[in-house]
Amino acid sequence: MSTPDDWNSTIIAEFRANEGRVSGPFEGAPMVLVHHRGRKSGRAAVAPMMYMADEHDPATIYVFASKAGAPVNPDWYYNLTAAGTAEIERGTETYPVTVTEVTGERRDTLYAEQARRYPGFADYARKTAGIRTIPVLALRHA
Repeated sequence: MSTPDDWNSTIIAEFRANEGRVSGPFEGAPMVLVHHRGRKSGRAAVAPMMYMADEHDPATIYVFASKAGAPVNPDWYYNLTAAGTAEIERGTETYPVTVTEVTGERRDTLYAEQARRYPGFADYARKTAGIRTIPVLALRHA
């Protein structure tokens, strides 16, 4: 059985080899690689994520801390919110971003749209109902 790190490494390698495109369950989905540091360990990490581009601001994308519907947030969520900045690879570009958590009605609207586009996100929300609200983060080109 493969570990999450092995799985991520495969996606990262494919992303970089194919100018930001991957196959398998993420084929055709907008993907980004988010570079961050462990808030406790200081260790550098890269996490592949689906994103949604802001319709009105080309400098902003949104990522969703779904962790496939797990009862806890992914570690990268805490690392990004603690740091407030990160670096992303989007297609063939790499650039710094600021990180802001989206809350309230705006968060709900964004998450609903992501779930409409990719029904797996609706499943994740059902799995976490009553346990946690899946966070949405805005990553804006710095």
